[in-house]
Amino acid sequence: MRILGIDPGSRLTGYGCVDWVGNQLKLVTHGTLRLSNTGGKAVIPLEQRLLLIHQGLSRIVDEFKPDVMAVERVFFAKNAVSALKLGQARGAVILSGAIHGLGIFEYSPSEVKAAIVGHGGADKEQVAKMLEILLGPQNFATSDASDGLAIAVCHAHTLRGQYALSGQKQAALKAALTHSTQTSAAGKLAAAQAAAKAELGKKAKKGLSLAESLGITSESVAGRKRIRLDR
Repeated sequence: MRILGIDPGSRLTGYGCVDWVGNQLKLVTHGTLRLSNTGGKAVIPLEQRLLLIHQGLSRIVDEFKPDVMAVERVFFAKNAVSALKLGQARGAVILSGAIHGLGIFEYSPSEVKAAIVGHGGADKEQVAKMLEILLGPQNFATSDASDGLAIAVCHAHTLRGQYALSGQKQAALKAALTHSTQTSAAGKLAAAQAAAKAELGKKAKKGLSLAESLGITSESVAGRKRIRLDR
């Protein structure tokens, strides 16, 4: 599975892409969409930056053809205006993924940090360092690029946990079915043995010979004389 991770931003949007195959991670790419200047007042109108997000992600999707998109879920911002702009950037990201038919998954910053480093309070440098341990040395252009890659790796980590749990459930179900089948077979055998014993008892009461009780006819014993057990 190819996973595209996105760290949305109204000025810089980071992205990272990994392949998750056979429980192993392989780096595909990472980078940053530069939408406007990062210092001072943005010189490019917000609506134009949202269009740039869509166009940039469309190029990335067309080139690398991911199967799913993982996006950072944002809980806080510096102020209300920043929160609104960030929310609009996220909307442009999610819409772009949906237009291209990608499954969309969202993770909070603490979930991403916990998946990569092991605890939700890690800083950006710790996350970037751990990514290099997992995927080899990297040259991240911005922290947004490393964050985007971390989100993709977080989704792969989540899938690994889900598949492991699914495998355990399948093994438990197989064991339960095997036990049920064995129990059912044993029950059927016991019932058949009881029925046969009851049938022999009925025939004995009717004065049948052992041969007749066992279903043996005179023809099958080549004309030999039958022995009656009740005489």
